[in-house]
Amino acid sequence: MEEKSDIIISASTDEKVTELVKKFNAAYLHWDELRHRDVPVDHEVLWALMKLSRRNSAKKIVLGDWTFQYNITSDVLRIIHILDSGAGGTVEVPAPGLMDDRRMERYIVSSLMEEAIASSQIEGAVTTTKIAKDMLKTQRSPRNVSERMILNSYVAMKRIKELKSEELTVELIKELHRIITHDTLKSPEHEGRFRDDNETVVGNPFEIEKVYHYPPDYRTINAHLQELCNFANSNKGEFIHPLIKGITIHFMIGFIHPFVDGNGRLARALFYWYALKNDYWLFEYMAISRTIKESKGRYGRAYLYTESDDNDLTYFLNYNFQCMEKALQDVKEYIRQKQQEQRDAFQITASIPNISSRQADILKYVIKSGRGVSIKEISTMFGVVYQTARTDLLDLYEKGHLSMFRDKRRMLFAAPSS
Repeated sequence: MEEKSDIIISASTDEKVTELVKKFNAAYLHWDELRHRDVPVDHEVLWALMKLSRRNSAKKIVLGDWTFQYNITSDVLRIIHILDSGAGGTVEVPAPGLMDDRRMERYIVSSLMEEAIASSQIEGAVTTTKIAKDMLKTQRSPRNVSERMILNSYVAMKRIKELKSEELTVELIKELHRIITHDTLKSPEHEGRFRDDNETVVGNPFEIEKVYHYPPDYRTINAHLQELCNFANSNKGEFIHPLIKGITIHFMIGFIHPFVDGNGRLARALFYWYALKNDYWLFEYMAISRTIKESKGRYGRAYLYTESDDNDLTYFLNYNFQCMEKALQDVKEYIRQKQQEQRDAFQITASIPNISSRQADILKYVIKSGRGVSIKEISTMFGVVYQTARTDLLDLYEKGHLSMFRDKRRMLFAAPSS
């Protein structure tokens, strides 16, 4: 009877088989995907050849007791090039210095809101994006745990912008977790505090006995996170692309699972922190979690495939880079819309004498909203102090460009009734 090793050696010289190995490794199929394919050779033989090819070209990341490996596929290399070169040259995304700070800040505020909302919805926040965004714009107090999760994530995203020049520390991780989970946990004492037992597992909420991942012993959490901080802060050793390092940090927070809850939101927030820290300014505009939310099943499988296939991070890297590309496409479309709005605002300025360009933007914003807009909302969205927002709105009202009415104690402004 022919030995398995002899069969593998024989298959490795078959051109059709070697082409399949290249094709399936380019797509980076997992065994669960490969075994359902119709192929002209034994699936296990083909898988052995695919694994051998992957191991020969893999790079390694050692974190404490764990060794991870990864391959950079041609598709990921293409996406990295696009992200490294800015907007890919197809749309003039407003890089710093190419657009006034006021409009840039508005773009960023809106994107941070989108990211905070989607990241919380992935973890179970139950509310519509419109309701959540209105809450953040108007600075309304959250009415339930779902809205509190979203507000917390938004506060955390703003905090990350302030921390982008800092090094990663265990205390910083705890601080971000406290912000993310404030007033949302069954036991408030768990905010910013590591789990103190091994009861926390990652599983299917609909199948109680289905466990996907057992995190490491709780007594090792601090040491593992310190190792992760060292990885994030050091540039010694073989070069690892910053976005690959950022995705690895994202993965490791989920893998170590240091807290009883909030690990997913924390992991995605730390990825943003690392991208911004490494001067990927474009990520301030990119709501990557919105793309993840649209493909939650693939997100979960990317984690599972990595752990079940000898800690091969390629699955998780591929998925996240694909999400980044989709988020970048969304940014391009968003910028196109904003550029058109800017042109419309200039037309408004030209047709209406004695109003500033900011007032033209505000007028366009209020008309587009189709509802009453508060002074606080304008202050939030336009990055100006309350008094400046109030002055602009009252001036537009006095000139007849807006109507004004009261809702309880608030002054609201809307498009004038015809």
